[in-house]
Amino acid sequence: MLSSNIKGVTNGFPLRIQVQKVVEREVELNPDFLKSMFSKIDWKALVDASRSIGYTELPDEVDPSMLDSDEFLRRFHHALLQLHIEEGALFCPETGRRFPVIKGIPNMLLNEDEFLKFLNIAVCAHV
Repeated sequence: MLSSNIKGVTNGFPLRIQVQKVVEREVELNPDFLKSMFSKIDWKALVDASRSIGYTELPDEVDPSMLDSDEFLRRFHHALLQLHIEEGALFCPETGRRFPVIKGIPNMLLNEDEFLKFLNIAVCAHV
């Protein structure tokens, strides 16, 4: 999951999702990969993102012992690797800045005015 790249934003994670089209892509289940990724995932952010695109099969609370469950691993795998936002947008929770998603690719480039503001902050910080 992504966070806002706007300089000075302190509450830019997780980005909110607006979905127009979600696609499912077949990805081979790899339990070892999922187990290694589990501790690196912000679970609440994954659950919220999954629900915002219509997938409600993840539990609110988890613990590492759940990694022994094939059913849990299938659901985790589906949410993490098989659901893709094809069209829609990501929104910064702090600024409301919209980052469009087109053909599965989020456009996180800053507008010129946002970039100039970023440069001004960076220059002032080094003076």
